[in-house]
Amino acid sequence: MAEEEYGSFVDWNQMGDLAKSSGPTKVDCKDQNEFKQMARQGYWSKNHKLRAQVYQQLIKAIPCRTVTPDAEVYRDVMGNAVNKKQFSQTPFPDFVDGSPVPRYCLKEEAIASVHRIITCIAGQFPDISHCPSLPAVTSLLLHFSKDEAQCFEHVSRMLSCNEPGKRMLDQTFLAYESSCMTFGDLANKYCTAAHKLIVASAQDVLEVYSDWQRWVLGDLPFSHVVRILDVYLVEGYKIFYRVAIALLKFYRKHKAGVQGGQANEPQQDSDKVRVDIQAFIKGIATTVTPDKLLEKAFSIRLFSRKEITLLQLTNEKSLQQKGITVKQKRRNVQLALNPDTFSSEIVSIKEMRDIWSWIPERFALCQPQLLFTTATHGCSLNRFYSHCEGYEPTLLLIRTTDGDVCGAFLSTDWEERKRGGNKLSFFGTGECFVFRLKSEMERYEWVVIRHPELASSNKSQDQEDTPPSESLNMDNSSLQQPEKPAGELSPFLSARHFNLNSKNTSMFMAGNFDSIIVGGGEGNALYIDAELNHGRTGRCTTFDNPPLCAESFQVSLLEVWGFQDTMAS
Repeated sequence: MAEEEYGSFVDWNQMGDLAKSSGPTKVDCKDQNEFKQMARQGYWSKNHKLRAQVYQQLIKAIPCRTVTPDAEVYRDVMGNAVNKKQFSQTPFPDFVDGSPVPRYCLKEEAIASVHRIITCIAGQFPDISHCPSLPAVTSLLLHFSKDEAQCFEHVSRMLSCNEPGKRMLDQTFLAYESSCMTFGDLANKYCTAAHKLIVASAQDVLEVYSDWQRWVLGDLPFSHVVRILDVYLVEGYKIFYRVAIALLKFYRKHKAGVQGGQANEPQQDSDKVRVDIQAFIKGIATTVTPDKLLEKAFSIRLFSRKEITLLQLTNEKSLQQKGITVKQKRRNVQLALNPDTFSSEIVSIKEMRDIWSWIPERFALCQPQLLFTTATHGCSLNRFYSHCEGYEPTLLLIRTTDGDVCGAFLSTDWEERKRGGNKLSFFGTGECFVFRLKSEMERYEWVVIRHPELASSNKSQDQEDTPPSESLNMDNSSLQQPEKPAGELSPFLSARHFNLNSKNTSMFMAGNFDSIIVGGGEGNALYIDAELNHGRTGRCTTFDNPPLCAESFQVSLLEVWGFQDTMAS
């Protein structure tokens, strides 16, 4: 058992094997990479006192703003036992958003300690407006604190972290909500099968994903979440995304087993899906060990912390533009696809909802707006451009005379093509993707998403795309990528943020007076002629896709949809 000084709040009868301290008794490591591996491998996970000492060392090393409340501040504020009793009876501050205090093998009276610490934090940090993970973090740190004052100081240092580019805890609704959107984007890209399951079973996917932080900090058993805390204090916030995606993967596997391999079930109220996921995670210890969970989490090949930060900032900007900076009733994504108002001659409402589940979260609440259709506007590329310019992003839908349906999500305004002058030039970002719906439904994303080894993040964020010096495509020998000033494109997945091994892995979209092209490099995912009548499709390096329909096809109907902000007044 750990020494009393680091276990006074712990109910050791609930700790099981964790109550038996074993393994190393000290950590002697100066190399950061080695220390990172020790955290991942659980070097100090079997010794409660050593873990407490490591946590103290890590938290003490967090760069903080000059005035950060410490243990002495807590003792001064709390004063005597009468004050402590009053603080214990004070309701939780609104910023925890009703989050309960996880017991985490603590003594019953320790819950009152968590209550006092958070109430004191509310008085010392008036700028915190939304921090639902605070009760869970405080409960965890109380395990490894000598007294309430030390726990208060540890939590305060995490809240006061001012290291550029590093985040410890979300403290505003804007940061929290954008993290939910970011998780939705990551699940969409790196957890496709599970994402499909959630889309098929829940009426509101965003509502389900809004619980992602609670899955990790709240629902997981103590034995699992404390191993995540080991890594989090060394590596930061990104581990939460990894673990939450791993949990989603395990949940999907669990559902497939329960349903006997049948992944489909009737769509139900989102709250029922949320409760089902929560119950699975709370009982995960029966099937998944902490080490197995971390192994799955680190097997997911996410982009770098920088790329996730860029996506987070983009989602924050989108929320700010919509005026969503404080908590409000969530808009159901189904409202953006109202069957009474949506009408397409190419896809059904169900098919459009499936496509909507693929798009970046910051556009999920937008209303589809028909910009162009050959049925009304005729088969003219000039009219195509005149109706589509000024809109970003857009959705291209094509139905062939054979009845096949395919298309593309295009991240960038078609007006961008003019930067290339008279030459057919590629532009766009890695958020572009192509897809087919009939004969079968499949999406093909930027190849770098599925194969991160094809690129590495640039050290300088100011690097710009450089045009290729030679032919990129047999069909389009004059194609070039125009240089773009920093900030012109959506920051997430802009090719200028990557050292690409090959230029033809970032050829997203192009257009001139006689054709439009989606996807390049050794072929085109889609090529449409000036009459919007004839097209070709084939494998391309950028999306690594098969032909989306017959390799040479006639266009029966073509539609372009924009994204109208439903939150705008």
